[in-house]
Amino acid sequence: MSTRSDRNGPVYGRVLVKVSGEALMGTEPFGLHWPTIERIAQDLVEAKSTGAEIAVVVGGGNILRGASVAGQGLDRATADHMGMLATVMNALALEKAVEQAGSPARTLSAIPMPTICEPYARQTASRHLTRGRIVLLAGGTGNPYFTTDTGAVLRAAELDCGAVMKATNVDGVYTADPKLDPDARRYERLTHDEALAKDLKVMDAAAFALARESKLPIVVFSIREPGAIAAAIRGEGRSTTVAP
Repeated sequence: MSTRSDRNGPVYGRVLVKVSGEALMGTEPFGLHWPTIERIAQDLVEAKSTGAEIAVVVGGGNILRGASVAGQGLDRATADHMGMLATVMNALALEKAVEQAGSPARTLSAIPMPTICEPYARQTASRHLTRGRIVLLAGGTGNPYFTTDTGAVLRAAELDCGAVMKATNVDGVYTADPKLDPDARRYERLTHDEALAKDLKVMDAAAFALARESKLPIVVFSIREPGAIAAAIRGEGRSTTVAP
């Protein structure tokens, strides 16, 4: 579904943006920072104005990360389900901010909770996208033991997205942590096999393997600057592309 109609248009006609839960904290040590959520929502609306259809998977680490609390009196499956509920809270907050920024939005959850939001179904999500809504996909895959990164790649493949746009705190994939190693170099482009072989931590191995199987590019960029999502979708700014 890759298209580029003009210099200012999107590289991909439909994309899935992966936003970490931690990105919603802003300057807060925990939870939600509303000015930051408003900025990200505005970026998503601006990204939609490029002509791309926008789906979003948001993590839950700002509220609860299942893997980190597993074993503290909780089994892994229960802890992961709690983490999935955290992603629903984040998606609902982002949905409201997107609507306030001027775009219709819908939250769909892999864990059915029809009194709060729509249950996820591929056809329903695709229909919302074609009607110009920004679709927030919550609840991960609906199953424990899978990260929201893997859920993002899964949903992107299901919805025939052209790419996964991985919004992080750094402007791409580096040879080492650039905060710790001043000699770290940023990759412009990698293959999925190289990312797996080098054990690069920008996504987990299951997410990379599924992206490789689905031939889905992953574009890694920094969400810190306003307008970064739209720029990445247009193929502009600093980023790393992981592709076949």
